[in-house]
Amino acid sequence: MSAVDTVLARIPQPYRALALRHRELLKFGVVGAITFFIDTGIFYALKLTILSPKPVTSKVIAVLAATMVSYVLNREWSFRTRGGRRRYHEATLYFVISGIGVGFYSAPLWISRYLLHLQTPYTTRLVEEIADFTAGQIIGLLVGMAFRWWAFRKWVFPAEQPERPSAPPGDRPLARSRAPE
Repeated sequence: MSAVDTVLARIPQPYRALALRHRELLKFGVVGAITFFIDTGIFYALKLTILSPKPVTSKVIAVLAATMVSYVLNREWSFRTRGGRRRYHEATLYFVISGIGVGFYSAPLWISRYLLHLQTPYTTRLVEEIADFTAGQIIGLLVGMAFRWWAFRKWVFPAEQPERPSAPPGDRPLARSRAPE
């Protein structure tokens, strides 16, 4: 039994049908939680060490690393039943949309730091850290995740297109029979 099935089994019956309809969203959320920890770990590892004067650069690198993990998990688990594109085309779209998503993830941190000046020497180190976490890890995550959820479902992993109805029997070309090879 998968982690999502375990969670779904614990949801009260009236809400279980709703949860089943949103199974992809739940899986996307689990992938998001995993990549949140990857993103946060890398962001703070870089921000508190070698890239301390460049928090936005730290954020961009962290999001890019988390995005690579996210592609594999979303392709193989969250959106496994969707698609229909060639893998290279799908991956290209995924990373282009994720590149746009990096802007959505990083913009709140940039605004917090450089427009609102929530950084030392204008404020205390504690306020700076709280502002960085709130802007970069909460607001940026929510805005970027909403954009990516919408864009992935629309362009990267679209629902299978229903097949066109076939032509009426008189308009169909005769099928050629092939001899077994």
